[in-house]
Amino acid sequence: MAYSLRPGPDMITETIRVGRVPTLIVRPKNPVPHPPGVLWIHGGGYMLGMKEMVYMGRAADLVRTFGAVVVSPGYRLSWQKPYPAALEDCCAVLAYMKDHAEELGFRRDQIMVGGESAGGGLAAAVCLKARDEGLAHVAFQMPLYPMLSCMDTESSKDNHGKVWNTRRNHFGWRLYLRRKPGDDVSPYASPSLATDLSGLPPCYTFVGDGEPFYCETLDYVRRLEEAGVRAQADVYPTNVHAFDMMRPKEEIAKAATAAFLRQFEYALGHDFADNP
Repeated sequence: MAYSLRPGPDMITETIRVGRVPTLIVRPKNPVPHPPGVLWIHGGGYMLGMKEMVYMGRAADLVRTFGAVVVSPGYRLSWQKPYPAALEDCCAVLAYMKDHAEELGFRRDQIMVGGESAGGGLAAAVCLKARDEGLAHVAFQMPLYPMLSCMDTESSKDNHGKVWNTRRNHFGWRLYLRRKPGDDVSPYASPSLATDLSGLPPCYTFVGDGEPFYCETLDYVRRLEEAGVRAQADVYPTNVHAFDMMRPKEEIAKAATAAFLRQFEYALGHDFADNP
C-alpha cells in the first residue's frame, strides 16, 4: 500500500467551514485558466474516512493534470449521525460551490461531482438531489466503484474480496440507515433504488469484477444509458476494492488511472451545465 494523506508540493490547500461542514479546498500551485470545480467525496463505508483522503487517489490527479479546484467535505460519518446527515453535508457544500464559484476560482458551468466507494454512492445521491431540488447543475459525475445498493446483489452477497466484503458491507449499511423493520429506504440513501435517472449528468466509473460493488455499478450505468444519459464503466480483473488506491503500482491500477484521466479530459471539452 502506498499513499499519502498529505498534499503534494504542487498543491495549495486551505480548510474552510461551510456551515457546520469542515471543507478542504485543493488547488494547483500553478493555476490554469478557467478550471473546473470538483466536489470530491471520500469513501469509507459511510462510517470511516476523512476529507484528506483526496490526496490518495484520483482527485489529486485532477488537480495535478488538469488544474482542477477540488472541494472535499468532511461530512458527518454514520457512527456520529446516520442518513441523511452525510448527504445533507455534501449537498450543502455543492450549493456553496455554485454560489461561490468565482471566489473559489473555478468556472460556474463545470461543477463536477465524484468520489470513491461510499463517496461514489454519495456522489450519485448528490446528483439526484441536485436534479430534484435545484441545488446546482452538475456537468459530470464520477462515482468510482460506488456503494449504491443497501440490498444484496449477485456480487455483494457471499463476497470475500479484499478491503471490502459482504460482512463489512452489511455492517456499513446498518450503521448508515439505522432503520427499523418496515421502514422504507429513500433512493437518496441507496441510489440503486432510484426509478428515474433521466436528467442526470453524464457518468464515468470503473470497478473490479470480483469486488462487492461490481453488479450495482454496472446496473447504475446501464440504467443511466436507458434513461438517455451518456455513461460508461470500465471493468478490471480484481477482487480488491479501491484497487487503484490500495495497489497503485500494479498495472491495472495504472491502466484505470489513465482511462479515468482520458474520460475526464473528454468531459472537460464536452460537458457543461450552466449555473445562473
